[in-house]
Amino acid sequence: MANPMKVQNEARTSSTGVMSVVYWVIFGVLTGVLWGYVNPIALVPGVIHLRIFAFMPAVVGIIFGPKTGFFSGYIGTIVWALLAGTFLPTHTLLADGIMVGFTGWLPAMMVGRGRTLQQLGHDKSVIIKSALWSLVAGVIMILVACASLDFLGIFDFWWAVLWIGISDVPPLVIGTPILLVFLARRLEKVQTMIPWS
Repeated sequence: MANPMKVQNEARTSSTGVMSVVYWVIFGVLTGVLWGYVNPIALVPGVIHLRIFAFMPAVVGIIFGPKTGFFSGYIGTIVWALLAGTFLPTHTLLADGIMVGFTGWLPAMMVGRGRTLQQLGHDKSVIIKSALWSLVAGVIMILVACASLDFLGIFDFWWAVLWIGISDVPPLVIGTPILLVFLARRLEKVQTMIPWS
């Protein structure tokens, strides 16, 4: 009889092309809509809100794979920018989109790769590692995105680093391990294949 953990891990390491794209779109749109409509705390009224769901790309990436995490962030950024009326082709499609996607890709590569859902849900080291790699990804994302905003003359670099950093990094670092463990424990009971791409 096959080892259930081995079967589950093999299911997470293989991906079907069509299902992967479906996951990218679903999680990308969900991420963008959550960012667009569930930001009740204004840090700079009318400009910057606390992005409560900043952890979405990281959690999606760790559970469903680095490509899925990347596109959750990339597509989410485009959807959010269109909903918020802040879409700037150069900034949104290049700097912001790619770097927010990076917050889904890096934690997935460093935490999710090679781990089963059971390990993600019950290994206590995953909590520290997912928070740490989310912090690293978040800081890099903020620096690049704020440099782009400064270059385009929208915000001063250090002002943007402060306020956008407060908006994105704490929810990313705090929310990722909490939701990751919660979802991994729920999904480990599901007997269907979860593509990991």
